[in-house]
Amino acid sequence: MGQAIAAAAVSRRRVAPRPWVGAVVVPAGMPDHPGFEGATEGRTGPHAEVVALRAAGDQAQGATLFVTLEPCSHHGTTPPCTDAVIAAGISRVVVSIVDPDPKVAGEGIARLRDAGIDVELGVGAFDVARQLAPYLHHRRTGRPFVVLKLAATLDGRTAAPDGSSQWITGEESRQDAHRLRADSDAIIVGAGTVRSDDPALTVRLPETERGPDDTKPVRVVLGKAPGAAKIHPCLERTGDLGAILDELGAMGMMQVMVEGGPSVAHAFQSASLVDRYVLYLAPALFGGDDGLAMFLGPGKTSIDRLWRGRIVDVARLGDDLRIEIEP
Repeated sequence: MGQAIAAAAVSRRRVAPRPWVGAVVVPAGMPDHPGFEGATEGRTGPHAEVVALRAAGDQAQGATLFVTLEPCSHHGTTPPCTDAVIAAGISRVVVSIVDPDPKVAGEGIARLRDAGIDVELGVGAFDVARQLAPYLHHRRTGRPFVVLKLAATLDGRTAAPDGSSQWITGEESRQDAHRLRADSDAIIVGAGTVRSDDPALTVRLPETERGPDDTKPVRVVLGKAPGAAKIHPCLERTGDLGAILDELGAMGMMQVMVEGGPSVAHAFQSASLVDRYVLYLAPALFGGDDGLAMFLGPGKTSIDRLWRGRIVDVARLGDDLRIEIEP
């Protein structure tokens, strides 16, 4: 299953808004076989199971199929994967998690079991649930998965009193932030950030790490962007953040990245709309209380009301720390 998860990770930026799924076929009686690997191909190509089955050919007969997400049992952009699995003669299917899409939701597993195939569920479920978190969240709520990205000094400041804010973190952190952008369907910023920084909010990564050109993140401005701003073309929205997320979800966006500024970060935080926080902390100190904080607005008034999450990952990027937190 670890091999299937790794295959899925490579396909993510090429297949959205479809789920990024990996599959491996292990021939019968050959537990040490490296396996025939597959991942979802593009926006309209075959699903991971079919790719792996085609690679296996006749050796799929009696084999075990490992797949990160429940095989589909309905006609979409491709025929049902369950039909392909049954026709190939697979004897056992190991599935990490059930697909919450109403068109699947256990029907794929039921179809396989009705055909006499042994189905095991739950292997690698924790890792796959994290990998597919944006897809799962979108299918369950209709809204995109919200990632709030913040870069700050160790004393929690994002800009100097004079407003200068660039290059707090190092090159490795900045490249990693571009990977977050590449994984997102939209980037959200406030009009104040556009006026003060005039960001382009494009993805700057090597071609090998990027998806198709038409999958560049949509830029969303909360408010009105100046006519000559680099962020154009963009969506300009005002009003309730939940309603904006509903709209973006209806457009098929599975993950949005909130990049700032501190007023926008505070608005999402105070409305409990953040699904994952990604903090880049530089080994630097402003050494005072007059620098710009990560959140701009009233906070909790008592220690017993303090917001608490859980740290799910910590990594060192050059001299910086990257910390992931979830509610």
